[in-house]
Amino acid sequence: MLPKSQLKLITSLAQKKYRKEHGLFIAEGFKTVTELMESRLKLQHLYISNPVHASLNKNHTLISEKDLKKISQLKTPAEILGIYHIPGSRPIETNALVIALDDVRDPGNLGTIIRLCDWFGVRDLVCSHNTVDCYNPKVVQATMGSLSRVNISYVNLSEFLQKNEDTSIIGTFMDGRNIYKEMLPTKGVLIMGNEANGIRDEIANLVDNKITIPRFGEKNVTESLNVATATAIILSEFRRASIEM
Repeated sequence: MLPKSQLKLITSLAQKKYRKEHGLFIAEGFKTVTELMESRLKLQHLYISNPVHASLNKNHTLISEKDLKKISQLKTPAEILGIYHIPGSRPIETNALVIALDDVRDPGNLGTIIRLCDWFGVRDLVCSHNTVDCYNPKVVQATMGSLSRVNISYVNLSEFLQKNEDTSIIGTFMDGRNIYKEMLPTKGVLIMGNEANGIRDEIANLVDNKITIPRFGEKNVTESLNVATATAIILSEFRRASIEM
């Protein structure tokens, strides 16, 4: 049986303030845990309910399925849960394509965007302070291990953009120019906005080029695309443009 102190610590990591206080986060599932173990992230401890996973790391505790369910954030717990140290921040490389998120709140969206950055070779993902925490258990789960391969920074987005005013700043808007007709740069900052409200006015005022994904449906019923879906389409276009240049 897990000691109460460990149980209390692990369950507390579901909340951002305790993740920040302890400098730790939770990862669940075989694929996510093993990919993080092979990365630069430092494992604090591993909890497993199936002895077959004991060979993964010496720093583990074998617990019952009942105890695993108590510490898991999943409806159907996996057989393995890892506690990792939150890494220190690394410098942002602006001499490449950078994705910036303006108050993206949904954990699933952020997790998917992190995976997209990994897939399309985007090293840096910059998030406004009101964007959901990338170490939220739901975000970690959605990244499927990509969390360790993308440099994620939380910044004052307005200040970050002003400091990089010599960099091309591209924003996504409903009334922007057709992305399929634009000459897209190989580097710059691409801003994706909040799920409901888009990009804030103070950020929009710093944008050099406003782009949009045109709607082809005959009925103008759909208001907008999901932000993760839009990110996938736009990143694909940016990379296609870089190949054709």
